[in-house]
Amino acid sequence: MSRRTSSVIPGFGLTLGYTLTYLALIVLIPLGAMFVFSMQLSAEQWWSLLGNRQLQFSLKLSFGTALAAALLNGILGTIIAWVLVRYTFPGRRLIDAMVDMPFALPTAVAGIALTALYAPNGLIGSLFPFKIAYTPLGITLALVFVTLPFVVRTLQPVLADIPKEVEEAATCLGAKPFQVFRHVLLPSLLPAWLTGFALAFARGVGEYGSVVFIAGNIPLKTEILPLLIVSKLDQYDYPGATAIGVIMLVVSFILLLLINILQRRIQPQL
Repeated sequence: MSRRTSSVIPGFGLTLGYTLTYLALIVLIPLGAMFVFSMQLSAEQWWSLLGNRQLQFSLKLSFGTALAAALLNGILGTIIAWVLVRYTFPGRRLIDAMVDMPFALPTAVAGIALTALYAPNGLIGSLFPFKIAYTPLGITLALVFVTLPFVVRTLQPVLADIPKEVEEAATCLGAKPFQVFRHVLLPSLLPAWLTGFALAFARGVGEYGSVVFIAGNIPLKTEILPLLIVSKLDQYDYPGATAIGVIMLVVSFILLLLINILQRRIQPQL
């Protein structure tokens, strides 16, 4: 007599149906509607929009600062994750909790605080001979603050799963520190690092609240793409705002696709 095993989670058919339903309602239908709505623009209007100097500058600024912030967090986040996982010291739990602060803090509040600190007359900004706030450097700083948890939280569990004994064994066999990193740590860390980098980059491209204050929003100097979309909405140019959103979506999708392809090609080689 066969016994039917029960499961807490429903069967594949039911769970797959719920998955596709929620995915369609939350992701696919809104994105599809955005593409359909942007089709109200004619080919001439699309060409004029793509050739607009203000849009081109904002596109370069948003993606350039997001890329710079993701790379910086790739370095800083790796160091922070390493310290939190491999060392025990007073205040470690407090520092670990502070990493999640950008998730809990409203982005607008973070933007106001960063602007007050790094403005030319601010507590920190006044110490530097150059401007930080109201420049691309200030935008990058805000994005570093917002996207740091993505890298740290992605790397922490991977580092925790790498036994210290493996590194010690490699050292005892004569491997130098760089060789230990290259052949022992890197194969496990790189896929997770690329994932954290991609998440940080994607969040940075669309960030608005923490950037809008410290950017200063000077056209052709510090105007980001999300602000350009808001400006279009204020002018009741809904097709134009949607078209800029579509451009952001397409460029982001292409870059994330390239990162994922790179991640899959690198992983078997390591």
